Amino acid sequence: MSQKRAVAKMIQCRPVIEGAGVHLNRVFGFGDTESFDPFLLLDDFRSGDPEKFLPGFPWHPHRGIETITYMLEGSVKHGDSMGNSGCIGKGDVQWMTAGSGIIHQEMPKGDDRNRMGGFQLWANLPASHKMMPPRYREVKSTDIPAVTVDHDVTVRIIAGEVNGVSGPVGAIVTEPEYLDVTMAPDSVFIRDISVEHNVFAYMIEGSAYVDNHDEESVSNGTLVLFGDGEQVAVTTRKQSARLLLISGKPLREPVAWQGPIVMNTREELQTAFEEYANGTFIRHHPQD
Repeated sequence: MSQKRAVAKMIQCRPVIEGAGVHLNRVFGFGDTESFDPFLLLDDFRSGDPEKFLPGFPWHPHRGIETITYMLEGSVKHGDSMGNSGCIGKGDVQWMTAGSGIIHQEMPKGDDRNRMGGFQLWANLPASHKMMPPRYREVKSTDIPAVTVDHDVTVRIIAGEVNGVSGPVGAIVTEPEYLDVTMAPDSVFIRDISVEHNVFAYMIEGSAYVDNHDEESVSNGTLVLFGDGEQVAVTTRKQSARLLLISGKPLREPVAWQGPIVMNTREELQTAFEEYANGTFIRHHPQD
C-alpha cells in the first residue's frame, strides 16, 4: 500500500511590492530553500486593480534559474536581450531558462474587465547548468492538454504525465511536474509522486482537505508543503476547488541568492553583479 504524504507545513501568502510597483502575494521565497528545493519562489499576482499591476517589471537581469509564468487572466508583454519579444496570454505558459544570463522586461496588461493574474514560479538550475545558453519555451493555452480523472477532476498538464498524457514542457533537469487541478464538490484526487521529489499544492479557488488535516480545509491563497511518501491525496466536500500541484527533484546544492540571480557561491554572485555593472553580463547574443 502506498504511503500518503502528510502535511509538513502550511503557508499563507503575504502581500509584497515588486518591480516598478506591482502589488502581489508572495507564497514562498527568499527563505527556506531546502524544503522547496529545486523551487525557489512562487508569486501570485492576481489583481483587478490596474494601478497595482500596470507599472510592471522593467528591464532586469536573471542568471542561474528558470522562471515559469502561468497566466489565468489578462496578459504579459515581454522582451529580452536576445531579441525575443511576445505576449503571454490567458492560459499560456512561458518557461524561461535564464542560464548564463538574460536581461528582460515583463509588462502586465488587464483584460476587458481590468483583470490580470497568474503565477510566477522560480526553479533553480544545478551548477552544471547555471551557465547554459538562455532559452524560452512559449506554450499556448491550446497546446496544454487536459484530462479527466474519475469523472469529477480535471487536470491541465503543463509538465509531467497524467493517465498517459504528457504536458508540453519536458526534458528539464529537475524533472518537474506542474499540474492545474480542478475538483468538483465531493471528489477525490490521488496523485503518485516520486519519493525523491519535493511536492507542494497551492490552492487558487474554493477549498479542499489534505490528508492529515482532515478537519481543517485549505482555501485560496494557502500553500501545503508535503512531507515524505509516495502519494498526495486531496478531497473536496461541499465546495469545488482548484489548485496547482507542483513537484520536482531536489538539487541538494549550495544556494547563493541575491535578487534575481541565484548561484552556488558568494563569489559567483559577486562576479555576476560585477558583470552586470560593467556590461559583460550577457554571454550569449542573438547571433549566437
